[in-house]
Order: sequence, then structure tokens, then C-alpha cells
Amino acid sequence: MKHFLPAHFFIKSLIVICICSCLFTGCTPINVYEKNTTIPQYNWSNSLKPSFDFNITDTTSQYSIYVVLRHTDAYRYNNIWLNVQAQFPGDTLRSQRLELVLGNDASGWEGTGMNDIWEVRKPITKGPAKFPRPGTYRFTLEQVMRDNPLPHIMSVGIRVERFQ
Repeated sequence: MKHFLPAHFFIKSLIVICICSCLFTGCTPINVYEKNTTIPQYNWSNSLKPSFDFNITDTTSQYSIYVVLRHTDAYRYNNIWLNVQAQFPGDTLRSQRLELVLGNDASGWEGTGMNDIWEVRKPITKGPAKFPRPGTYRFTLEQVMRDNPLPHIMSVGIRVERFQ
């Protein structure tokens, strides 16, 4: 006597296998670093210089490096000027002045918004970058706008992700 399993058993089994495979592939780690610092009372004083430390072990890959900035709709400029300092392992401090365009009058704010909060991610480099040696890297951000404190800035951070 042969026993056949009903067709719905196979369909249910196939659905369970598909869901499990999606869950397991969705759990693969993303090689990324992101950390943000909340700005107290949304007033960024030029004396507050958030630093972000991350470790690089793979020096053969290319990386995209971003400044992540969150501001309110009441921010009154369409840009922000930052001093970005980078400390490489065993190397001197490098500094660059960077203008981040946040929006314009014709099309409004750049980035993603919800209600009156906007978040923008802007690259620090013109393209993918390589880290020359393994170790801990430190990036420090300083606002250098004329307003001190600079109102309506909610948070600022650094994001580093492997370039694909």
C-alpha cells in the first residue's frame, strides 16, 4: 500500500522553506559603520566636535564615507559648512573644509523627510576611498557656520560602507 502526501503539505513545506531562506539571507551582516551624535537642544555649538572611531581590517576594499545630518524644517540655510578631520592609524591629522548642500529654493530639502524632520547623507569624498592600513580611524566634525550655536540641527554622524 502506497502512502501519498496531500498536495497542500508540499505547498506548505515550500512556503516554510522560502520564508526560512529569506530570513537567513536577510540576516547576513552588512559591512557598515554608522554612528550619530544628538545635538543638545538642537543648537550645535562650534565647541561641540563629535568624534567617530571605527576599525578597518580590509584595506583592499573601497569604501564610501558619508556625513549624516538631521535637521528640522526651520533650519534657515540651504547648506552647512563643516571642518572634517580624519586621523588615520599612525598618521598625522588631516583636515578639510566641506560644504554640504541641503536643499534649494526650487526643489526644497534634499534627503528624506517626515513631517518637519529631514535627514541627508552626503559623501565626504568625490568617489570610493581606500583605507591605506588596518586599524582605528577617527573622524571629527565641527560646524563652522557664522551662527553659534547653529539652531535646528538635530544630529550629525558618520557612515562608512563597503563600496559595491
